[in-house]
Amino acid sequence: MSATAHLAIQNVTRQFMVNSRIITALQDVSLSVAAGEFVTIVGASGCGKSTLLRLGAGLDTGHQGEIRHRGEPVRGASLERGIVFQEPRLFPWLTVERNVALGLENAAVSKADKKRLVDEHLELVGLTGFAKAYPHQLSGGMAQRAGIARGLVNRPDVLFLDEPFGALDAITKAHLQGELQSIWSREKITMILVTHDVDEAVFLGDRVVVMSPRPGRIREIVPVDLPRPRDRTSAAFATVRAHVLQSLNGTTSARDPRPTPADATPVLPRPAPAIAVAR
Repeated sequence: MSATAHLAIQNVTRQFMVNSRIITALQDVSLSVAAGEFVTIVGASGCGKSTLLRLGAGLDTGHQGEIRHRGEPVRGASLERGIVFQEPRLFPWLTVERNVALGLENAAVSKADKKRLVDEHLELVGLTGFAKAYPHQLSGGMAQRAGIARGLVNRPDVLFLDEPFGALDAITKAHLQGELQSIWSREKITMILVTHDVDEAVFLGDRVVVMSPRPGRIREIVPVDLPRPRDRTSAAFATVRAHVLQSLNGTTSARDPRPTPADATPVLPRPAPAIAVAR
């Protein structure tokens, strides 16, 4: 594992107990992400993509192996690691600006600075005119923009995105993909995005991580050496997309049931020797 990795995932295995059976969601996964890189992750449903994202963000810590952010072990959630989910998860009784301000709830900044940051990030996602609106007054795309603004407002070092455009129509999705790419280009925040959409993965990613079905493992990492902004209609784009699709089609379906929150119980890792990180 590279000593210069901004986020280092090393030999990570994650298991759950489902109906008295141990299900391995991830097995021996290793991935290095450089500072300012945009990495996308694709794979079949149940391959552990979202589990890997939650582990990287520190929302789940019951794993074997090691995850380090800027050289320090990830042992829980942190303001340095933001996350955006498929559903915006906005509180319906709060305005857009107050929903975004929740991202600064535990930040050590003054009230004036909080307002400035919220205003700046509403402008960043094109919602300045909707600061006083409530979630029910927003379209699906606008609500997702608010969710992205909340994820960015405290200036996280890494932003994890779990299928943020999966529930949107094709036109809105393509528009927000372009906006997210523009935000990333300007802000240079390290981003890791999980998606089922191969086109989206190639359009946004510097590298596309292809995962095999459960137990989730990295099958291939495909570099996307295409200039930005990317032309989805170009022959070069089609070539990379076809490569990723071919890699995905080479995987086989798993027979194990996918763990669900209702019946999945984490299997805690057994103590293991500390893993040294090369320096």
